[in-house]
Amino acid sequence: MSGPLSHIRVLDLSRVLAGPWSTQLLADLGAEVIKVERPGEGDDTRAWGPPFVTNADGTSGDAAYFLAANRGKKSVAIDFTTDDGRQAILDLAQSADIFVENYKVGGLKKYGLAYDDLKAVNPGIIYCSVTGFGQTGPYASRPGYDFLIQAMGGLMSVTGERDDQPGGGPQKAGVAVTDLFTGMYATVGILAALAYRDRTGHGQYIDVALLDVQVAMMANQNMNYLVSGKAPGRLGNAHVNIVPYQVFATSDGHIIIAVGNDGQFARFCTVAGQAILALDPRFLSNKDRVGNRDILVPLLEDILKTRTTDDWIAALEAANVPCGPINTLDRVFADQQVQHRNMQFSLTRSDGVKTEMVATPIKFSETPLAYKLAPPKLGEHTAEILHQIKKP
Repeated sequence: MSGPLSHIRVLDLSRVLAGPWSTQLLADLGAEVIKVERPGEGDDTRAWGPPFVTNADGTSGDAAYFLAANRGKKSVAIDFTTDDGRQAILDLAQSADIFVENYKVGGLKKYGLAYDDLKAVNPGIIYCSVTGFGQTGPYASRPGYDFLIQAMGGLMSVTGERDDQPGGGPQKAGVAVTDLFTGMYATVGILAALAYRDRTGHGQYIDVALLDVQVAMMANQNMNYLVSGKAPGRLGNAHVNIVPYQVFATSDGHIIIAVGNDGQFARFCTVAGQAILALDPRFLSNKDRVGNRDILVPLLEDILKTRTTDDWIAALEAANVPCGPINTLDRVFADQQVQHRNMQFSLTRSDGVKTEMVATPIKFSETPLAYKLAPPKLGEHTAEILHQIKKP
């Protein structure tokens, strides 16, 4: 094994995305991750397609969705609602460092697999529960889904075109960002708990909620509200605190202009042949530009329509003005920078089928990551893992 967590074992009872995203990252970092799945069914996302992987025999296999969050894991099919299944989980927990689950509040307690149950057999275990609303509070018993939480946690109130524009109204993000952020926050919490255990020998319980995460990740929009007392609204592809920082149409497509300071704005104006704009008192500072965006943006829209996207990008990059195209995913993976950073690679499943993967975006100097296990077939490692806990 390689990676900074090559000494760590994870028992993963999570499904769908938030929990599996966390445990996949732990696997990428070198941990041994044992994914416990329902016999005959497995993780729900195995069926969340199309598209599906084609098996070696030509039949339809697991959904691409499942592959996105389950690399590097060993799949064990265990029915923990039975006495034997529950005991198998407890036996595995004795040698585990981390336990991750995303069942409803109290869902595992009735099967004798709550934190206190696992702590009794392994006092050092780190037990992380991922739920929609957390273990406490008036919503604790509710199911939580990414789409719902994007709405409840404020993200959809600032995402989408302005209400007074064609197509205006709330929009969710194009990927399940609340689930993904929750997985990342869970991983951070787990790693912090590992550091604490290294010092004290004590494990602990970690409670991570999608709603908490969504509220926390509103970042500057949160502070804009807390400082001003005014809830921000939707601005489409514009930025609430920076101008110009949005999508503009060109003569043949679109471009992102991401001017982050006054110097960049002055250079943009020079490239655009409108140096006088940078001297206009209405646009001298970012504060001025934000206050007068309704005047400035239409002027820039007219200017940017006069040249092609490629022309603008070449000229603005030469002047060190942040800009870029809006790439579809085929262009993303064909991009020379993405390829140079080795963000795409392949792994081969046990039946010989090659699957394309997306790398973890962390580069280590001392403990480089080595991706060894493709997303597993359901129950692929059951015999191997259960053999380890068989009594003599």
